[in-house]
Amino acid sequence: MPDQSPTEDLARRAAAGDPAALDALLAAIRPEVVRRCGRFLPCREDAEEAAQDVLLQVARKIGTFEGRSRFGTWLHTVVANCCRQKYRELKRRSAEQPAATVDDLRADPRTTSVIAGSRIDLLEALDRLEREHPLLVEPLVYRDICRLEYAEAAERVGIPLGTFKSRLHEARRQVRPWLAEAP
Repeated sequence: MPDQSPTEDLARRAAAGDPAALDALLAAIRPEVVRRCGRFLPCREDAEEAAQDVLLQVARKIGTFEGRSRFGTWLHTVVANCCRQKYRELKRRSAEQPAATVDDLRADPRTTSVIAGSRIDLLEALDRLEREHPLLVEPLVYRDICRLEYAEAAERVGIPLGTFKSRLHEARRQVRPWLAEAP
């Protein structure tokens, strides 16, 4: 039986094209979205920027929410993808900045969040996995980050359950040593 929470109801109505439901949904999920983004990006400003990206994506893509899974699960996938994108953007921006001199010791929190933080090692590992083994990223994100059930995650990726489990196993095998290397 589908979840009958007010948020789930708003999501279903918004997906059906109800603009008032979409406005109410965005207002209702904003605090949770900021909190979830903060788990990925430890600098508050970065997390808030990613949260704005998430809310924009929800507004643009709510029509793709089919209600087969809980809205919270769908939302977590959007959060994970937007945070990974924000991380890449911050990393690129940090690399484009000239090297700091001794006189420039004040750290900019917008670039240090790319270097120090609880989930940055995971984001870096996902970025590396995407470059080296692109087919392994989605299984790892859907199962280990979004916490989807195996069958639902396999359905989202569009592969048989056995293939999904195999790719997930290989993704974990690849990522484990990279996370161990992290400072």
